[in-house]
Amino acid sequence: MLASLASFTLAATLLVLLPGPDSLVVIRGLTRGGRAGGVRTALGVVCGLMVWVVAAVLGLSALLQASEVGFEVLKIVGGVYLVWMGVQTLRSMRAMPTVPIETTGRPGGFVAGFLTDILNPKIGILFITLLPGFVPDGYSAAWTTFGLGMVYVALTCAYFAALVLAAGRIANWMQTPRIRRRIDGVAGVALIGFGVRLATE
Repeated sequence: MLASLASFTLAATLLVLLPGPDSLVVIRGLTRGGRAGGVRTALGVVCGLMVWVVAAVLGLSALLQASEVGFEVLKIVGGVYLVWMGVQTLRSMRAMPTVPIETTGRPGGFVAGFLTDILNPKIGILFITLLPGFVPDGYSAAWTTFGLGMVYVALTCAYFAALVLAAGRIANWMQTPRIRRRIDGVAGVALIGFGVRLATE
């Protein structure tokens, strides 16, 4: 079991560190709402991951994988949402706030993080295909899958915590209108790219 756990932890760490929509939306939350905004967005992403973990344990992700129509619909909806978020981020470049990012008072973040994760069916498919491969013989598939899913969630939390802490140290740099405009520009284009890829792939 320890060997399987170590192998899964290594694989999960590499997957968590890969740049994707979840990371981008948290960075977007940091630039728009400071540390508090980043934390809210990260919590939304983590809650979305929790939903997918439970779905994988219950077999709902496998059902989604078997339903081609359901998978395509969710994929298109998720792609459209990411494109919309990217467009909104690019539009925000025209109205940079003049107060520090920690005190802008921008609402939200949690919903954006949650929807970004829950509307990406590839997360569910990842769990249903990845997690069972690390379940050792003789162990409960359901409970072991849940435990491995929690390891993935814990690693994601650690990664987001590092992002938030790093953002706190470079807050003065991130709140500069010119820098924020560049970050929003890169994040907006990347989110649109992820959305188009998700919807059309």
